[in-house]
Amino acid sequence: MKKLFKLESNFQAALILIAIVAAVLWHAGLIAPEAAPLLFAMAQATPAGARVIDPVLTTAAQGYKHPDFIGDALFPMVPVEARGGKIITFGREDFELYSTIRSPGAATKRVQFGYSGASFALEDHSLEGVVPIELSQEAAAVPGINLGNGAVRKTQNIIALRKEKAQADLATTAANYPASNKVTLAGTAQWSDYTTGVSDPSADIETAKEAIRNKIGKRPNTVVLGSLVWSKVKYHPKMIERIKYTGRDSLSLDMVAALWDVKRVLVGDAVYLTAAGVQTDIWAKFAVLGYTEIGSLADNGLPSFGYTYQLRGYPIVEQPYYERNPKSWIYPVTDSLQPVIASNIAGYLISAPIA
Repeated sequence: MKKLFKLESNFQAALILIAIVAAVLWHAGLIAPEAAPLLFAMAQATPAGARVIDPVLTTAAQGYKHPDFIGDALFPMVPVEARGGKIITFGREDFELYSTIRSPGAATKRVQFGYSGASFALEDHSLEGVVPIELSQEAAAVPGINLGNGAVRKTQNIIALRKEKAQADLATTAANYPASNKVTLAGTAQWSDYTTGVSDPSADIETAKEAIRNKIGKRPNTVVLGSLVWSKVKYHPKMIERIKYTGRDSLSLDMVAALWDVKRVLVGDAVYLTAAGVQTDIWAKFAVLGYTEIGSLADNGLPSFGYTYQLRGYPIVEQPYYERNPKSWIYPVTDSLQPVIASNIAGYLISAPIA
């Protein structure tokens, strides 16, 4: 009985190995599209084979980042080992004046950093890209075209768009901030008002920076502006006044970062279609400041505004499989993640900075 079990395990392992080798050879163009389904079907014949991932496409998926998405700047990716747990929230222990003097024989005082806050639960996001066999055959004749990689990339973009929207929703919801770390501008104070001389983007940013520093002892290193907000900021008279001797009549993001003394200023250009088919800005009319620092669940006391917890090893691309009815290759992509606010006092929200 043990020998039979061992033979079956070896057989399954061999089938899985065949599938992995087939994937590599197929991506390299050494296996014809019409021949590959048989090799992959062999691995799918066992339960273990059904869970085989494509090593080539998974590596590409994990290394890919959409150039127009900026949510990870406020919610940097942190790998976690479990799909659920507690958000480690930092305290203000670093700023308290403890009595650290110890008399001979007296007990040493203790301090604990960080504590478990709200729960998080990773969400699985799965989508399959479809490549008709006719297109695969045509692309195989053209050097440099890999429709499999393209299908995975486009599928990833769709999943990443939902992540960007979730990150933006967290960062631009006023209820997620304490009263001291948010403001709503109106009337002549809005940055789109060029005529009265009242509005002043730099002054408002400085107020926000000081509010964060007062809470965590660090100035924010990241500013995120909605696309419409940036279109007003870069031509604001008070901003232009500060660069009038440079020969420029508008500002670059690097110049604004230098003026505001932050590490980076980013613009949220991403858009999405509503259920009614209306194209809408994800970051809308908001400005968000935050201090972000990469850390893991094992790191306590990091004053970071937010994280995106992601299951280690994800996203994954399962072995592409062939469906005979539509005569198409199917590329399943899965990610498991959740953005969270780790410390709302490390962020500042400016709502309605423009009309």
